[in-house]
Amino acid sequence: MLYYNITFSQLCIFIDDFMRNSSVLKPFKATGHAHQDCLNKALATAEKTCSDRGVRLTKLRRRVLELVWNSHEPVKAYDILNKLRTEHAGSAPPTVYRALDFLQTEGMVHKIESLNAYVGCGQPDNKHISQFLICHHCGAVAEMDDVEIRQLLSEKARGLGFRIDHETIEIKGLCAACSAGGH
Repeated sequence: MLYYNITFSQLCIFIDDFMRNSSVLKPFKATGHAHQDCLNKALATAEKTCSDRGVRLTKLRRRVLELVWNSHEPVKAYDILNKLRTEHAGSAPPTVYRALDFLQTEGMVHKIESLNAYVGCGQPDNKHISQFLICHHCGAVAEMDDVEIRQLLSEKARGLGFRIDHETIEIKGLCAACSAGGH
C-alpha cells in the first residue's frame, strides 16, 4: 500500500477532481431507485458476459450474485451463507467462497477490503480497476474507474522503484444523501 500525507483541503480538491474526471460505473443509489430493474440488468449482464467468455454462471453462482446485488451496500460472505442456508440447509462456507471467488475473478463483484465484504460490479463486461467511495454512515458504495488516478499512482510508484501488482482504492466519507441529512 502507498501512503501519502495530505491535508483535508487537498483531499477535498482531489475528490472534487476525482468526481469530475472519472467514469462512474455504479453511482450511489438515488431516491426512488428502481432496484428490481437494477438487479435484473446486473443478472442479465452477468449471464451474457459468462456466455461470451465461455464460463458457466451456475445456479448457485447466479444466486450468490443476486444476493450481493440485493442492495447497494457491501455484503459479507457469512450474510450470504446465512441467506443460502434458509433456502438450502446444506450450504457451507466453502461453497459461498468458491462462488464469490469465481464472481470476483470474472469481474462481477468486487471485494471491499476494508470491510471484508462484496459489492456488485457496475460494469462486469468491461475489465477495469475500480476506485470506491464508501459512505461510513449508511454503508452505500459508489464505484468509479478513473484512468488519471491509476496513471498518477503508477508514475509515483515507478518513481519509488515500486511495481504495483494489485490496486485497491477505498475512500470513506459521506454520500450526498447522508451529508444533506446532517450526518
